[in-house]
Amino acid sequence: MPEDLLEFYGEECGPCIEMRPLIEKLEKEEGVKVTGLEVWHNAKNLEILRKYDKGRCGGVPFFFNKKTGEWICGSTGYEDLKRWALGG
Repeated sequence: MPEDLLEFYGEECGPCIEMRPLIEKLEKEEGVKVTGLEVWHNAKNLEILRKYDKGRCGGVPFFFNKKTGEWICGSTGYEDLKRWALGG
C-alpha cells in the first residue's frame, strides 16, 4: 500500500516529534509505510494537507489513510494509530 498512509507534520512541532517513535514502531511491527509530508516549510505539502484535511483538523500532526478515508487529528496512542493504519 505505497503512499496510502500519510502523516502531515511540522518540523518543529512538539506533538509531531512525540509521534515519531510510534510511527517507527508501527512501520517495523506491521510492515507498513507511513509517508511523512512536512507542511510548515513546504507550500506544496501544505496544499496536499488542505486537500485531505478539508477543514477537519486545521493543524498537525494530521494522519490520513487514503485507502479507508480515515483520519486522526493530533497526537494519539499506538493502538489508535495501528487501527488507523490497518483499517480496523
